[in-house]
Amino acid sequence: MTKEERYNAIMNLLLQHDSMLVTELADKLNVSSVTIRKDLTELEKAQRLYRNHGKAILISPYAPNRSISEKEKYHTDEKQIIGIYGAKLIEPNDSIIIASGTTVHALARNINPTSPLTVITSSMKVSEILSVSDFVNIIQLGGTLRHSSLSVVGNNAEEFLAYFACSKLFIGVDGIDLDFGITTTDMQEASLNRVMMKAAQKTIVLADSSKFGRRGFSKISNMEEIDHIITDSKVSPGIVKQIEEMGIELTIANSF
Repeated sequence: MTKEERYNAIMNLLLQHDSMLVTELADKLNVSSVTIRKDLTELEKAQRLYRNHGKAILISPYAPNRSISEKEKYHTDEKQIIGIYGAKLIEPNDSIIIASGTTVHALARNINPTSPLTVITSSMKVSEILSVSDFVNIIQLGGTLRHSSLSVVGNNAEEFLAYFACSKLFIGVDGIDLDFGITTTDMQEASLNRVMMKAAQKTIVLADSSKFGRRGFSKISNMEEIDHIITDSKVSPGIVKQIEEMGIELTIANSF
């Protein structure tokens, strides 16, 4: 096998598995771990993959901090279908928390209650979307405005949540690393998200499949603190199997 053939074989394996250990690649290709490490170094320089803790992954594990207007342009179809599935979990006379992010905006657009619903949210955009419904009682958290997400963070928002107990938290994230946990790019937002989780009986993560294998700057929680993940049908079978083995409820949102 030539070096170029080996490079192609590595990339094909990563397309199938998303990430693989150096030892796994060495076994598959019947070469030494030293050879694989050299190959991965060259492929990383060519920006074809990324290396992280003894393994190779297909996408960058580090989630960039983009503005909300920029994020709205990505994975719009996937976010829409995830929002539809998330809205189905809301029950009559429910009291819920909705965090910030473009995926929860899709959720808000699909909430059409026919009975009273109480929503606590840090997102000004979510409040705007839901304000057209007479059935929704909106409690807008106050605090310091994050211009990039049009949401609030800070001690005022966190302390206010101590007075409430809600059935569900719907949260968007910038990264889901099955070893590390769920993350966001902002430290204050992560702190508020943790308080939101304490104020809700159930944490539901809404995330399109591109978020898997990525890490934002600040950790929100470990995977075992999550109750339910809703993602799209592009999620890899390997990730599906791992999530199910963790005992986390997983919903794959398919197009209608």
